[in-house]
Amino acid sequence: MRVVLAEDLFLLRDGLVRLLQAHGFEIAAAVETGPELAAALAELDPDVAVVDVRLPPTHTDEGLQCALDARRQRPALPVLVLSQHVEQLYARELLADGTGGVGYLLKDRVFDAEQFVDAVRRVAAGGTAMDPQVIQQLLARRSGDDRPLARLTPREREVLELMAQGRSNAAIAGKLVVTERAIAKHTANIFAKLGLEVSDDDNRRVLAVLAYLDHGR
Repeated sequence: MRVVLAEDLFLLRDGLVRLLQAHGFEIAAAVETGPELAAALAELDPDVAVVDVRLPPTHTDEGLQCALDARRQRPALPVLVLSQHVEQLYARELLADGTGGVGYLLKDRVFDAEQFVDAVRRVAAGGTAMDPQVIQQLLARRSGDDRPLARLTPREREVLELMAQGRSNAAIAGKLVVTERAIAKHTANIFAKLGLEVSDDDNRRVLAVLAYLDHGR
């Protein structure tokens, strides 16, 4: 699995390269600036891009914009974005095209090697990997009494948070120590209350839920 990595801090970039290589990934390129990232994504056609949001020369959202431009050229290019802080706007932009293979993690998560590598693999396979803090902020933002989200039970909210992170029904059942059948029932209830079409496609159901929570109707 070929990875293009963009991170301007040398020590972190080098550490991520070594970590990914140790888990069987091939590093097609490891770059530190926006222009270098744009060139690597255009020329190397990677299986997944792992991108810091803020890159030189602007140190704003150059990394994210390069990734979004690359996804426009190659729809559904898997991209895992790393950010120092939760920025809901970045999550919205990343999810806006409604296709899979997207992730948003806080940089603190990279120090949990198992969690980080799992996120890269999940995104590369076309799934989602959303940071729990991002999900919690989206949920909190949409939790007013006049919102359909308020109709969910506490257990359904737990299930929704785990769904939005990209977890399957089986993984959610294991996390909450209940049966997979119980999770399927909660999932059906969630979709019904949010007015979303039920789907067996884990990736699309997560994207639909996140888009609903973030944008509303």
